[in-house]
Amino acid sequence: MSRIGKLPITIPAGVTVDITADNTVTVKGPKGTLTQTFNKSITITKENNVVHLTRRSEEKRQKALHGLTRSLLNNMVHGVVTGFEKKLEINGVGYKAALEGQKLVLSLGYSHPLEVIPPTGITFEVPTPTSIIVKGYDKQAVGQIAAQIREYRKPEPYLGKGVKYSDEIIRRKEGKAGA
Repeated sequence: MSRIGKLPITIPAGVTVDITADNTVTVKGPKGTLTQTFNKSITITKENNVVHLTRRSEEKRQKALHGLTRSLLNNMVHGVVTGFEKKLEINGVGYKAALEGQKLVLSLGYSHPLEVIPPTGITFEVPTPTSIIVKGYDKQAVGQIAAQIREYRKPEPYLGKGVKYSDEIIRRKEGKAGA
C-alpha cells in the first residue's frame, strides 16, 4: 500500500466534494472551486466526510498514481479552505515591485517595466518594494505564476541580484582574483 495514498482525506466543514463516474472531482469551498479529472485506475470514494482512494493492482505505475492522486486531491481541499502562497524577494539596486490595481509592475533593470496580470484566483501583495507574495487557492497556478515572475530576472551567483524565492539559498561564487 502507498504510504501517502492510503491516508484518508478529511473534508472540513463548508467544503463539498463531488465525484462523478469518470473520476472528475469538484471541490467547492469558501475560497473557490477546483475541478480535476483523475486516472480511472484509481477508485475515489466518499463516505461521510472522508475521501478514500484505492488502486486496482500492485503495479509500479499504479502505486505512483495512488500517491499522486491523493496529494493532488488533498491540495485541492486545502486550497479551497486556506489557500496557498509563495513569497519572492527582489535583490539589486533599483530593482523593485509595485501594485497598480490588480496588476504587478516590476522594475528589474530592463528599459521598460514588466507588467504581470494575475489570472483568475491569483492575487498579489507587495508589503515592501523588494518582496512579493503570490496568493491563490490553486497550488499549481500559484507556483506557476511565482516561477514566471522569478524567470524575468533569475538570481545570479556573483552579486545575488535578481528575483528569488524567500526560502531559496543562492550559492555565491567568488569574483575574479585580484592581481
